[in-house]
Amino acid sequence: MNLFAVVVNWNGGEDTLAALASLRDTQAICVDNGSTDGSDGAVAERFPDVELLRLGANRGFAGGTNAGIRRALERGADWVLLLNNDATVSPGTVAALERAARDDVGLLACKIVYPDGRVQYAGARFIAWLGYSGRSWTRERGTDVDRADGAAMAVSRAAAEKAGLLDEELFAYVEDVEWSLRIRRAGFRIVLVPDAVVVHKGSASTGGRASTANLYYDTRNTIAVVERHAPLPPGLRALRRGVIVGAHLALAASHPKRREAIRAVLAGWSDARRGRLGQR
Repeated sequence: MNLFAVVVNWNGGEDTLAALASLRDTQAICVDNGSTDGSDGAVAERFPDVELLRLGANRGFAGGTNAGIRRALERGADWVLLLNNDATVSPGTVAALERAARDDVGLLACKIVYPDGRVQYAGARFIAWLGYSGRSWTRERGTDVDRADGAAMAVSRAAAEKAGLLDEELFAYVEDVEWSLRIRRAGFRIVLVPDAVVVHKGSASTGGRASTANLYYDTRNTIAVVERHAPLPPGLRALRRGVIVGAHLALAASHPKRREAIRAVLAGWSDARRGRLGQR
């Protein structure tokens, strides 16, 4: 198994350096997604063996990640581990992924935990007709799951070539869900590998908890993805949109910037209705 790792740098500074350091002897590609803090130079200096792709502009999670996947496949990768720049790989993770790789598997989902050890992702369901993206906290080895989490997942060459890469129109958030749906429809399994443990801070690429960008993109993209993969008649479609918007408004109500967060959710809903995708 020839595995490459791809880390996308979003003004990551020390986070990106820590992510790359955690990969140890793994072949790695760092995609600089238009950073402006000089972290690309720090990567080049500290990790001379890591291939650095400077895109010169922010192409979003999907665009930056796709650039790294394409390069890894050009270099002969059989599998590509995608790692957020604010995530670190625990010892034994790459070996666990190698053990779990099978011809019928398209995505290997890592177990993702917060820095304090709480579980962030360990398997998840996705019910497209309802717009529900829940987490089932499954821990059995080799368990099939509905979707992987983009913070740490490995894709096979076969799945990438048959199902295509991430949808760049989504820009950021929910693109991992959409990709999981597409890869499963292409005939591949998505398997949880609980021994592949990754520590993830969360939301660093969009400004952390103080930012409302995640609420905008998550609202807009959830609506766009479910309407693409599970279309409904107009009345039921409107009802589903209301459920999705209501769930996000509930999150916005407890946000530190409550009014701004509510506006972000409503803007996401509005843009989804109009078919406005890409970067906000």
